[in-house]
Amino acid sequence: MTANPASLSFEHISFAYSQGRPVVRDVCLSVRPGEIVVLVGPSGCGKSTLLRLVAGLLFPTEGRLLIDDADTGTLPPEKRQVGWVPQSYALFEHLSVRDNIAFGLRMRGAAKREIAQRVGEMLELCRITELADRHVRQLSGGQRQRVAIARALAVSPRVLLLDEPLAALDPQLRTAIRADLEALLRASGVTTLFVTHDQAEAMAVADRVAVLREGRVEQFGTPQMLWRSPANAFVAEFFGGATVLPAERISEFYVRIAPGLEAPTASPVHTARCQVALRQSDLEIVPQNGTAESLAQFTVKGSEFSGDAFKVTGEVAGAGVVTLLHDQPVVTGQTYPVRIRAGRALSVVGE
Repeated sequence: MTANPASLSFEHISFAYSQGRPVVRDVCLSVRPGEIVVLVGPSGCGKSTLLRLVAGLLFPTEGRLLIDDADTGTLPPEKRQVGWVPQSYALFEHLSVRDNIAFGLRMRGAAKREIAQRVGEMLELCRITELADRHVRQLSGGQRQRVAIARALAVSPRVLLLDEPLAALDPQLRTAIRADLEALLRASGVTTLFVTHDQAEAMAVADRVAVLREGRVEQFGTPQMLWRSPANAFVAEFFGGATVLPAERISEFYVRIAPGLEAPTASPVHTARCQVALRQSDLEIVPQNGTAESLAQFTVKGSEFSGDAFKVTGEVAGAGVVTLLHDQPVVTGQTYPVRIRAGRALSVVGE
């Protein structure tokens, strides 16, 4: 639906406000035409600043920003063919859905026939045709999101920027709309840069994910790559939701985390000590039989029911506090034997 999506390249991009501490530091990223790249990271890490740099609302302090190999330099926003959907959606409350979508086209002086045709295409693409004549103030959060995206796509951008597009929705609605949003972006064919702080959202939508911390890219790759092979402890904790624990090398692909708790690793261990990422699904409570006596001991500090399982937090003797998933209720203060689940190999994330 969007013709000729652009490539996008950040070449050693840095940005600082008024000569202060850099908000973005030496960022290098390449986004392929039609690709959906998601930026994740804690608040203040530079995600939204990168969007503003692409939109032309800010200009790099250092480095080059290329759209289809053309240096944007000081190119103004209206010359970049970039669509922008802010977190608030910024819709015109007094206008109808149809007029909101048409707004950008009218500002560009498009002919009435072209406007009518393009608005019709966007209403159909975003599946909001039946809402065309409603005012924005009559819409739900999910409907507003679709109108905002339709308005951004109506002007045929070559790059679409989405800043926390699901943040204004309640948790249940976010989950329901996430798949629809991805389908819409795929159908549009537009190159998309998408900001979120939600790991599940990133994994569901992205072709590739960039994890940022303090203005720098910690790792850039597919969701599967970041999950299975985090580059460091920060990525493992932030993106993978893992607990990072020290471990002792037993052999090239085997470590001891605590007395009675040993595990294979997904990559070789070259030093006597290392750090491994332990996810909630890696550790299991085992029946208290004769063989369990030699296993690590896990003392429960608390648990909560998550629907499919109990999320149990406790302390592994000799290792520290971890969280695991268990299918039965447990007793707070009780100690249980634990082991690494069969077939699991832990990620090595540091030495």
